[in-house]
Amino acid sequence: MIRRSAQAHSVRPTQPAIVHEKYFFYERSTGVAHFHVETDADGRFPVEQAAGLLAMHCMVRNQAPSDYVVLVEANTRHLEDLTEKAEKLLEAGRAVKTHVKLTRREQEVLNGVVRSLANKEIAATLNLSERTVKFHVSSLLAKFRVRGRMELVREAAQLPASNIPAVTEPVATRESRPFVSRIMNYRSPGAALMTLPTRTAITQ
Repeated sequence: MIRRSAQAHSVRPTQPAIVHEKYFFYERSTGVAHFHVETDADGRFPVEQAAGLLAMHCMVRNQAPSDYVVLVEANTRHLEDLTEKAEKLLEAGRAVKTHVKLTRREQEVLNGVVRSLANKEIAATLNLSERTVKFHVSSLLAKFRVRGRMELVREAAQLPASNIPAVTEPVATRESRPFVSRIMNYRSPGAALMTLPTRTAITQ
């Protein structure tokens, strides 16, 4: 009996240190934490204390116990390296966004989107068809892996300034020059018609 007792004492595991946990009571509808309780010296949940606090808050706020949800603070051992790994993933994600390759035309269309211009306005500024602008916007959404223009603007804000061209005035292109020439040809006959009655009067 003595030997068994000694042997049992020698192999008895060391009791781990008790970690005091915190229990937070959140309001279910708003997600606001109103109070919390900690485990006692033996690591047990203080039911009486928690019930009293919960009843008091329900009475003051005219609520029911079911209006609250209890969350336990995460053990720090489970959170080791969490921040470091998250920061590395965040840096990698930002690096991918900053290396998005854009064509010159995509940069110009993106500039218009950042300026909150509609597709029709961007098309008029760049002398393009609205359909072409829609195509470039769809390409930008796919490259930045976003679903809408607001998300596209937010992601574009992370790009270096050199990747987005400065705001410039519309420049006449081959598509616009024939249109300008037609306006000039329209004005010239108008001037001749205005002098036509004078010449006719002289002839008569």
